[in-house]
Amino acid sequence: MRVQIVDPAAQTPPFDRSLAAALARAGADVELQTSHFVHGPVPDPEGYAVSEFFYPRSSRLPSGSLQRRALGLAEHVPGMLRHRRAARNADVVHYQWVPLPQIDARLLPRGRPLVLTTHGFLRPGAGSPAGFRRVLERMDAVIALAEYGARRLREEAGVPEERIHVIPHGALDYLTRLPERPLPAELGDPGERPVILSFGLIRPYKGVDLLLRAFAQLEADAAELWVVGRPLGVDLAELERHAAAAPGRVRLLTRFVPDADVPAIFRRADVVALPYREVDQSGVLYTALAFGKAIVASAVGGFPEVARAGAGGTLRLVPPGDEAALAEALAELVADRAARERLEVAAAAAAAGPYSWDAIAAQTLDLYERLLRR
Repeated sequence: MRVQIVDPAAQTPPFDRSLAAALARAGADVELQTSHFVHGPVPDPEGYAVSEFFYPRSSRLPSGSLQRRALGLAEHVPGMLRHRRAARNADVVHYQWVPLPQIDARLLPRGRPLVLTTHGFLRPGAGSPAGFRRVLERMDAVIALAEYGARRLREEAGVPEERIHVIPHGALDYLTRLPERPLPAELGDPGERPVILSFGLIRPYKGVDLLLRAFAQLEADAAELWVVGRPLGVDLAELERHAAAAPGRVRLLTRFVPDADVPAIFRRADVVALPYREVDQSGVLYTALAFGKAIVASAVGGFPEVARAGAGGTLRLVPPGDEAALAEALAELVADRAARERLEVAAAAAAAGPYSWDAIAAQTLDLYERLLRR
């Protein structure tokens, strides 16, 4: 089976490349169509081809620059037209992202099954899925990463039940196989103190401000908090004020962190905190699962489904927006090694079981085959 995985703007290289490799291991002939990833190295292709023909010039300009955006708009339609021609060689085309939905709905190929995984459509701040209705109508199947997302697609976008399929995000285990190098210098040496980690792009919906206020309720020597990631749409000065007010030590590493630094950071962390205000799913969660970490997360979006996965107890859930409950959960876990170990075992089992890429590839190929039989 010839499969094209399409992520024009390279929004989710870890997901794209993990799925492509797993499909290839399962026997599919896979091509990833994408663009250059400006932030740093990406996983090497394992058994699949990569074509970086989208945004050939703009994708190499600095992220967020006006020149990048303007040139990207000019390059978009030619890239989509080239993709449409290339799709003649595919049995199935599987989109991870459709950057300009209202335009792209008219440019998508015809004559073969089209599949979309709804990463960006359900992200906080993206608006209602109904705004992407025209693209969704062009799809033969729409994959949600959780039952929560499937419900939103039915209720808000009007996608028919029979075209919605729930296939989860996979644990980003390729990161666990990277050579480990020393911790970034900004994180220093926490000594013997437990480390609570907040990782990834710092966006308003991720609740880092809530985490800082909750951490301030812990004893000064109970733990150290690391906030690691590039701020986007948040007031960094406000976060720094919260950090300065905490009795315990807070270390802020506010820049993009390349894959090469991830193993050392996650292996040193004792607890990973995901105090999101709202979410569908999170790549940070699936990174923490891959490293077998104790995870505290808000009971929002698809997180409760992960907590129930396998034998259950995969995450420690707290009510969203509840600083006191978050502080209590963090205090308990940094003080109780046995409680952390129970969560670690459950996380590792979930990563090796329902959230393994081989399991996800099997579900995805089954969907492709059903579409081709229609």
